[in-house]
Amino acid sequence: MKKSWKCTTAAAALTVAATITGAQAETTLRLSTYVNEADIRYQGFQHFADQVAEKTNGSVKVEIFPSATLHGWSEGVDSVQGGVSDISWINADNRLPCYAMTSLYPAEISLENQIELDSAYANLVRDEAAKVNLVPLLNSNYTYDQEWWFEEPIADLGKLDGKLVRSIGPLVSLMIETWGGEPVFVAPKEVFQSAERGVVDGINMGVATYSSWKLWTVMPYMVNANLFYGNVNYMINKDKFDALTAEEQAALNAAATETETWLQPLYEDWVDQQVGNAVMKGGGAAVSITDEQRASLIASVRDQWDAKADEACGAELAGEIRDLLAKHAP
Repeated sequence: MKKSWKCTTAAAALTVAATITGAQAETTLRLSTYVNEADIRYQGFQHFADQVAEKTNGSVKVEIFPSATLHGWSEGVDSVQGGVSDISWINADNRLPCYAMTSLYPAEISLENQIELDSAYANLVRDEAAKVNLVPLLNSNYTYDQEWWFEEPIADLGKLDGKLVRSIGPLVSLMIETWGGEPVFVAPKEVFQSAERGVVDGINMGVATYSSWKLWTVMPYMVNANLFYGNVNYMINKDKFDALTAEEQAALNAAATETETWLQPLYEDWVDQQVGNAVMKGGGAAVSITDEQRASLIASVRDQWDAKADEACGAELAGEIRDLLAKHAP
């Protein structure tokens, strides 16, 4: 009886220990995004969460917080560093000067090999991110890049004639100022009200975000310009990432790449559908500029931006980023 009791007690102790170990091994990562649930990219985040759970056998769980519910547009670094979120989009932040100057870059590119392009770009800014306790994880390329909308047709994007145009960052602001307009920062959730009330005369925004916020109803005239490469990178807290096992880290990275590949065709089809519906059913219009106009608009800001990138990144790294973009030119 005594031996049996000891064995039973030992078995029970092992069971409790295993339960505790299992509970301790489970990690929950809070992913913050500005996209709302009507955006096709929300499905991408859900797919990412499913892939993480599958590849880690449930030891890592991703919770998704859409519509900037955890923090505002410009607070990604603060949010991840402060523990408000574990994974967030990272905007043009002064603590990441190279990323801030190159996550949007004036260059015409082809997205035929988008996954490879995004991955190579993320690797080039990885060391800078590590210095502020961040690790690039998930690339969110604009696909159609940021585009431009106005209430009525505009004859020449390069002649804004004092128009107030919504800007998301320093490159877009430089463009707007160079072309005779005035940049106005407006967070994504506030753009509809700003456009409706006349706070801005034009909008620069990603096509998917623009469509998911139903902005076609207030500014239905789209200029498809394709003026720059853009990559809003979702980064994870480095301490949180380093605390994962090597297998879990590999699973997170694999899930991110798999999600990017899975989402790309769905995203492109969805954006095409949104633009088509707005033009055909909603009274909108979408016009594309000529190759000559595109080259001229890019050239009007390229020298200034190259100098800013050289200063922020160092000439060598900035040159590597420019070489990467040139490699992916149409």
